[in-house]
Amino acid sequence: MIDFLWCGKGLLRFFPLGLVKRFLHYMSLYDYAIIRFQHGVLPFKCQIIEGWCKGAWDIRINGRSWKYLFIYLFLCQSACSYPVFCIHFFLDMKASEILAVLFVLVCLRRYATLADHVLADSPSENNKGEEEILQCSCENTDDCLNNTCQGRICLYSYNHGRVVRGCFHSSEQCYVPSVPEVYTKCCFTHLCNANLSVPEKAEDKSIRVILLVGLPLLVLLVLSMVACGLVLWLRTRRQHNQPVEHDTSMLKVPSGGDPTYGDIFDEFCTSGSGTGLPYLVQMTMARQISLAECVGKGRYGEVWRGTWMGESVAVKIFSSRDEQSWFRETEIYNTVQLRHENILGFIASDMTSKNSSTQLWLVTHFHELGSLYDFLQYSTLDPESCLRMCLSIASGLVHLHTEILSTQGKPAIAHRDLKSRNILMKRNGQCCIADLGLAVIHSQSNDYLDVGNNPRVGTKRYMAPEVLDESIRVDVFESYKQTDIWALGLVLWEITRRTIVNGIVEEYRPPFFDVVPSDPSFEEMKKVVCVDQHRPSLHNRLHSHPILSAIAKIMKECWFQSPSARLTALRVRKTLSKLDQDHEYDIDKLKLDL
Repeated sequence: MIDFLWCGKGLLRFFPLGLVKRFLHYMSLYDYAIIRFQHGVLPFKCQIIEGWCKGAWDIRINGRSWKYLFIYLFLCQSACSYPVFCIHFFLDMKASEILAVLFVLVCLRRYATLADHVLADSPSENNKGEEEILQCSCENTDDCLNNTCQGRICLYSYNHGRVVRGCFHSSEQCYVPSVPEVYTKCCFTHLCNANLSVPEKAEDKSIRVILLVGLPLLVLLVLSMVACGLVLWLRTRRQHNQPVEHDTSMLKVPSGGDPTYGDIFDEFCTSGSGTGLPYLVQMTMARQISLAECVGKGRYGEVWRGTWMGESVAVKIFSSRDEQSWFRETEIYNTVQLRHENILGFIASDMTSKNSSTQLWLVTHFHELGSLYDFLQYSTLDPESCLRMCLSIASGLVHLHTEILSTQGKPAIAHRDLKSRNILMKRNGQCCIADLGLAVIHSQSNDYLDVGNNPRVGTKRYMAPEVLDESIRVDVFESYKQTDIWALGLVLWEITRRTIVNGIVEEYRPPFFDVVPSDPSFEEMKKVVCVDQHRPSLHNRLHSHPILSAIAKIMKECWFQSPSARLTALRVRKTLSKLDQDHEYDIDKLKLDL
């Protein structure tokens, strides 16, 4: 807290006069500063409640109480026989407190008797004893004698256009309330009021208050308008950069009987580099596809059957919260040679606008049988079909896990979210792996590991023990491949449950259905898999058939607690492939015997 003590002309010994006046003007307090040099005269009654200049919290002015002022005035007698003008002013006030103080000071002007004098207008120290009688100019008053009058103070007043010059016998008469269009000036020398006049630009204090309050509001309003304009401009620019919204005239599908379109579709989807259509063609795909029906929904979006060039395609529409999966899957498909019969065929990805919202599309081959999860709900298998499906899944996983070193090669990829819902059924009884939104890319030749930047996590039911207990080595690519093997074993278990052996088949159930609820938490899965080391149970009928017995052995070796002890995808595929060849040999031999 800083105290400014204005004690007569003695102030000049401490502060330059101009600096003090500028400070008071800047703080809008100069009009409240009463500069008097006559002993014992106060411009209005001032009662200090809690002591002299000691941080009193209550000031009574003309009977009114002003409590809890953070800037306040004291007028009192000092030892130097001059009135002391004390301004107590806190430097650490908040913005809201400053505004409150300004408001109180504006109200204070209505009740305080004010004056606006400078030190040069005050009587000299030689006159501070016996006050002399002054000869003053007189005009428009009853006391005039030859346009002069006598008194202790000379007066000049301007009141709504009427000029008055005269004399005062008491100094208290000098102090009048500050009112617009009224100007009063007192002086203390002979005929000093003869040449006084109204200042050409008398400052209206109300204008100052309006400026103090209105100017920040005006600046805030202008900044708000600029911000709103910038937001609208960015939104308009983004809409212009997005593909044009679907037009029904552009969605006309050619006749499916035209063989030309079938050939084009087959060329784009089943041959070439495996990365789908050229990038520029992909950017126009959304305008050429007609959505027919929704075939699936999930937490991360919808899957629609669409029509493009007379052929059915699958359109996966990602929700906005799974934008990273769309970017990741698009990135992998566009940069990696993924063409394989057991990997879902990629056609294109596109961004489009519908109902004023952005949609993220991924266009792939359409498989009407749906996911393996859906297929197993209503279908049963024989051992040969079971083997064919298991072998196709293992073959697709081997293709992902293997790095191909050539000019048209591919890095190694770990899926990280392998489950029956992310595997699709094909017409020929084989399966293909889909949904690469969480995939990890590794290039051994460049020592490069790309984990991506997707906040989404895999399915808890299919998580490996090292993922659940957070002991997985996230900087080692082999760790991610080993989690895929754990999930592969669970998928094989789901398939074998629906395989008929000796007329016995089990209902479809997800892994760990008997120990965790339908939507298990992370902690529940951790307790079952890591603490209890529980594994899905195998029905006795599996051991009565050579194919299912071999698959059951593979499953167990995929579920080892230690990741390094598990089989590799290549070993699983080789074992199943040999089993398939041996079974075909037995069938051919049986036919020859017949």
